[in-house]
Amino acid sequence: MTPTAPGTTGLPAPVVRALRCSVCSEELRPEHRSLRCPRGHAFDLAKQGYVNLLHAKVPAGTADTADMVAARVAFLAAGHYAPVAERVAEQAARLTRSGLIVDAGAGTGYYLARVLDRLPAATGLALDVSALALRRAARAHERLGAAVWNLWRPWPVADGTASVVLNVFAPRNGPEFHRVLRPGGGLVVVSPQAGHLRELASVVDLLEVDDRKQERIEATLGGYFELVAREPYTRTLTLTPDEVRQVVGMGPNAHHPERLTRLDRLDEPREATLSVAITTYRRVP
Repeated sequence: MTPTAPGTTGLPAPVVRALRCSVCSEELRPEHRSLRCPRGHAFDLAKQGYVNLLHAKVPAGTADTADMVAARVAFLAAGHYAPVAERVAEQAARLTRSGLIVDAGAGTGYYLARVLDRLPAATGLALDVSALALRRAARAHERLGAAVWNLWRPWPVADGTASVVLNVFAPRNGPEFHRVLRPGGGLVVVSPQAGHLRELASVVDLLEVDDRKQERIEATLGGYFELVAREPYTRTLTLTPDEVRQVVGMGPNAHHPERLTRLDRLDEPREATLSVAITTYRRVP
C-alpha cells in the first residue's frame, strides 16, 4: 500500500511530492488538512479526499456537472467500456511498472483505477476541472490522489515526475504532457474514431467526430512524442434506453441540452458502435 502524506485526508505521499503550488510553483507540504507552500499559499483538502488548486473561475460548459457525473458512473458501471479500460491498462504496463501515473482529464477515475490495479507499484494522480467528478475519483483507488485543475493552463505538477500520462476522451496539452513526464516516459491517448456512437444520431443531434481527428492529435503532439503503437478498437453495443441517455449525458453533448430533446421519448433498446483508437507514444528529448 502506498503511504499517505501525514496530515492529509488520504492523498498518497508520491502525489503530494509531485504537486506544486499553483500560485508560485513552490513545493507543497501537508498541514492541518491542507497543502501549503513556503510562501504561505494554502489549499484545503475536501472531505471527499481531493484538493482544489484552481484560483480562477471555470469557464461555463467546461466542467462535468452533477448530472453528467451521475450518468458517467452509471454507464461505466455497466461494463460497456471495460475492454477499453483493459487495453489502456495493458499499454500503460508496457511503458512502466512503477512510478506516478497522471490521468489528464480523469473524470471519475475509472481508467486510472484500472491502470493502478494492473500496476501494484504505481501511484495515480487524477487531474480534472470538475470537482464533482473528482469526488468520485479520489475514492476510486487507495493509491490515487486527485487535484482540480484546468488542463489548458500550465499544470501544478513538477517537471519529470510522471512515468506515464493517460489522456482518455479529454483535452490534449502536448507541452504539459512532455514537461511532466520523465525522460523515456510514455503517453496513452484514447480518442473517438469517425462513426463512434453514430447510430444514436437517429435519436439525438450528436456532435460529430471530426474525420481528421487523428491527424489533429498528431499535430498537437508532434515534436514532443514518437508513436509506439496504435490499436483501433470497435465493437457493437446493445444499450437500454437508460444507457443511451447515460452515454449521451456523460459527454460533451450534455452541455448542449437543445440537442437532447428527443432522448426522453426513447423507449426501446438501441445498438451503437463503440469505435476508438488507443494510441501509445514515447516522450522524445
